Amino acid sequence: MHVLFADDEPDLQELVGESLRRMGHSVVVCPDGLTAIAALEKESFDCMIVDLNMPGLGGMEVIKQAAQLRPEMDAVVMTGKATKDTAIEAVRQNVFDYLTKPCRTAELAEMLGRLSEHRSVKRQMAALRHRLRQAEGDSKLVGTAPVMDSVRKLISKVGPTDSTVLIRGETGCGKELVARAVYDSSLRAAQPMVSINCGALPENLIESELFGHCKGAFTGADSARMGLFEVADGGTIFLDEIGELPLSMQAKLLRVLETGDIRRLGDNQTVHVDVRVICATHRDLEKMVGEDLFREDLMFRINTFEIDVPPLRQRESDIMPLAVHLLRRHRNDGSDDQLFSDAAVAELLAHKWPGNVRELANVIEHAAILCDHLPIEPEHLPRHFSRRQVRAGLIDNQPMTLRELESIAIERALERHHGDKKAAAEELGIALKTLYNRLNSNTPASEAA
Repeated sequence: MHVLFADDEPDLQELVGESLRRMGHSVVVCPDGLTAIAALEKESFDCMIVDLNMPGLGGMEVIKQAAQLRPEMDAVVMTGKATKDTAIEAVRQNVFDYLTKPCRTAELAEMLGRLSEHRSVKRQMAALRHRLRQAEGDSKLVGTAPVMDSVRKLISKVGPTDSTVLIRGETGCGKELVARAVYDSSLRAAQPMVSINCGALPENLIESELFGHCKGAFTGADSARMGLFEVADGGTIFLDEIGELPLSMQAKLLRVLETGDIRRLGDNQTVHVDVRVICATHRDLEKMVGEDLFREDLMFRINTFEIDVPPLRQRESDIMPLAVHLLRRHRNDGSDDQLFSDAAVAELLAHKWPGNVRELANVIEHAAILCDHLPIEPEHLPRHFSRRQVRAGLIDNQPMTLRELESIAIERALERHHGDKKAAAEELGIALKTLYNRLNSNTPASEAA
């Protein structure tokens, strides 16, 4: 750890400083409280060990100011004049430990070991809170289509390694779920995983989100903040839609991937992190490189191992298993073989799903809300779904006249509403009188009615 030690006794400064270095820690030694505050303003520390009685500024006041400057840092008191009152005040200031002089080297090492574990738990808790905000589901990949078997094999190969992974695929096809599956199969599965959508944040906030910032680094930075790379230390970070990352941030990300060192906004001190990186994009990165929109060296760096996630239209056999899985998130009633009527299944299987699994999830959620009693019927699907379905179903067929297309749309609407012309007209977005006129001028549709 990077430790600040503040004490006004020269002999103790030398002894503790040398002991900490032998333990493998880096240390900055300060002779008084004011010097300690100046050091805290310049760089970040993992831990501060401070004497209570120092000239100029007492140890407890240093701890109070440090809580404002470096709220993520832990403080330890070391004093030769321990009293009940100072111990109570230390507890109030959330001091990690309270050591009395003379302090043995073994006692100091044991305390720092506990502190290191404490900090690791804090990082994991921060990551868990982040994951809850992201409303993460499980990492189960539903379906048995051959193309998904290939994805599973790739996940099993790369999961246990520390290699950077690039996941490609259309919007909504489940890239984040694949990323979570890679994480769950990794040796870091017990450590934090945090996610960030690079295209969801304003450019001026991305650096702070990834790397953190110090108090006062920019307008509105009222307190210091740990970035997601620090939160994920020891674990995994998922950079979704990395193709949306601005060029200025691409260079900084490349440096972090190559060195493991990050620097908070407004800080001069670098912090080393051990993070496995998983990226995802729906963009053509090679084309973006040719257009000078994406750094070629960054593309090579993140593309150590590539997983292509197929669109839903290439895994038709998985549509209904996915539909059942998604419906079970909202409904617990009914048996699995009675969740969807044959007509609803036909509608779902015939659709082209341009929005992939995300679109399917929205359609199923809509149907689950609208349906009072299972199974799901075609009328429970979104109203715009049938019109989109007509277009999708005819896209590869023989050319048709507008009258023929109109006739098919009317027939399907009447079928879905069991001959209810008023409901069919409402779905089609036309007046009931208009529907009757169309039926009277169209024999096939009239017969269907």
